[in-house]
Amino acid sequence: MTEQAYFVHPAGICESSTIGAGTRIWAFSHVLPGARVGGDCNICDHVFIENDVNLGDRVTIKSGVQLWDGIRVGDDVFIGPNATFTNDRFPRSKRYPESFAVTTLEDGASIGANATILPGLTIGKRAMVGAGAVVTRSVPPNAVVAGNPAQIIGYQSASESKQARLGTLSVLEASRLAVEGLPALAVKGCGLVQLPVFNDLRGDLMVAQFDRHLPFSPKRVFFVYHVPNDHVRGEHAHRECAQFLVALNGALSVVVDDGAERQEIRLDYPGVGLLIPPLVWGIQYRFSADAVLAVFASHDYESNEYIRDYDEFLRLVTAPESPT
Repeated sequence: MTEQAYFVHPAGICESSTIGAGTRIWAFSHVLPGARVGGDCNICDHVFIENDVNLGDRVTIKSGVQLWDGIRVGDDVFIGPNATFTNDRFPRSKRYPESFAVTTLEDGASIGANATILPGLTIGKRAMVGAGAVVTRSVPPNAVVAGNPAQIIGYQSASESKQARLGTLSVLEASRLAVEGLPALAVKGCGLVQLPVFNDLRGDLMVAQFDRHLPFSPKRVFFVYHVPNDHVRGEHAHRECAQFLVALNGALSVVVDDGAERQEIRLDYPGVGLLIPPLVWGIQYRFSADAVLAVFASHDYESNEYIRDYDEFLRLVTAPESPT
């Protein structure tokens, strides 16, 4: 008889035979026969795992968590104590749906203590759900959400060793402090561009001369305004199109991500614009009530020119270059 490759506490119950090596199941936890649990997981005391549940590798589940049918958990996921998952939006006693909603926690996601996750949602890669949050909508990759209902309050740093919330660079402060030019950005190809602003008693004037101030001659321009503060726009990259963003009024935050570095810029002054080149993931959020965003684009609109799936974006930017 070979030695079992995983550990079950004498006061724990594990009915599943699909448990990865190095996994530890502690006291008063119960794993049903159909559950699939990866390797090197840590299932703490008083955890219940139902049949139609899949866990990846290196998952930590703290005490007081129940994972019901339809939960899919990726690798390196943390689930805090007493986090609550649901799989039926309209539950009735003794009445069961034809199938339970599937909730997915992608690789590296973290769920804070006492958070509640409604059914059928996806918590994106490396996203962070704050303690006590009530999540009613899917959470994009790298986002930090909190509150009831949960709203995006920030994004994670790209550093694997420092998963802290991103700091924000204000273009107004950068312009005021600039002595030898605006600061360089960490994200490949992105940059801040100073635009002439004139102020007098008649009002303010900002100039953008296409062949001089802008980094390209635009093919089109569009304006974004009246965006509710809790809404997020963008969440895509372009294959060939470059964009130049200017906050004509109010303020908003832009997250740029090249797959290796991520940075947040607060557009809060029309005298500085932000260049976003192709193959950079862009997100706009935290719009002020009076924000008006102007976007100058280097190409005409083509729907298939957009990359809207973050995993596809990562595959494109991390693929090795073909030999010449």
